[in-house]
Amino acid sequence: MIDILAVARRVFAVESRSVADLSNFLTEEFEKAVLAILHCKGRIVVCGMGKSGLIGKKIVATLASTGTPSFFMHPAEAFHGDLGMITPEDIFIGISNSGETEELIRILPAIQRSKNIFIAISGKKDSTLVKNADFFLNTFVEEEACPLQLAPTSSTTAALAMGDALAVALMELRDFKEENFALFHPGGSLGKKLLTKVQDVMRTEHLPFVSPETSMKELIFKVTEARLGLAIVLKDNKLAGVVTDGDIRRAWNDYDTFLQKTVADLMCGTPKTISPNTSLADAEQILINFRISTLVVVDHEQKVLGTVQVYNIK
Repeated sequence: MIDILAVARRVFAVESRSVADLSNFLTEEFEKAVLAILHCKGRIVVCGMGKSGLIGKKIVATLASTGTPSFFMHPAEAFHGDLGMITPEDIFIGISNSGETEELIRILPAIQRSKNIFIAISGKKDSTLVKNADFFLNTFVEEEACPLQLAPTSSTTAALAMGDALAVALMELRDFKEENFALFHPGGSLGKKLLTKVQDVMRTEHLPFVSPETSMKELIFKVTEARLGLAIVLKDNKLAGVVTDGDIRRAWNDYDTFLQKTVADLMCGTPKTISPNTSLADAEQILINFRISTLVVVDHEQKVLGTVQVYNIK
């Protein structure tokens, strides 16, 4: 009976060791390749066949989403016309573990005629692909995780890790920030939080407004009806403070005088507020930092415009 978990552990061990060993093969050529891509005025064209092609598509996706314009080119399609998509200012990255992939080798003369910078990602330093490259990124692996040493496993993982290293190095050189990432991911949760403003999601209707003179009975009714966990205190039509349900529970401890109190006795006069133009990401950070569930949205004159809560952001 095969120990299935042992097989999985062996695969993890072999592939993790292969990725860790890549640092031993890094040379100045990696630095030069990164700088060439950084200063590229065109796009990065990634090409690979079979499993290497699938890795190439993932590398393209990572580069493009982190500020490096890129696209994938299938080597067979390139040989039949797609080479016309490459401009002289583009950089070409070829991926082949053996460095002898026929479909990739056939298009090298065209790349050389166009004088495109050519970066080879390969595990064989003496291969045809590497000999014709401007920069060589070595992804040599001692063994594949496949027991037959046939299916690309460790080698494709190594190529993927090398692509990630390129992308991350470029991100740091460009000082690529969350705001930049959001521009390329407007449909994701991060994009929503960074690009959406508080004013787009804030609650503006049925807000629980009270005055400093409001009684406890009316205050409890307002807080319960609005289901915001607080009441907003107004004075002269401007924010004067808030009373939270926690404030009410604490005041209840002094039951004998509770009903004689007014909002002025309980309210916090310096509540956390936020501008309507603030991003949801910044709003979320304020809520987390101060461990609160609701922020009052105000304009520059402290007039209340609405509220934003944790559930508006998720």
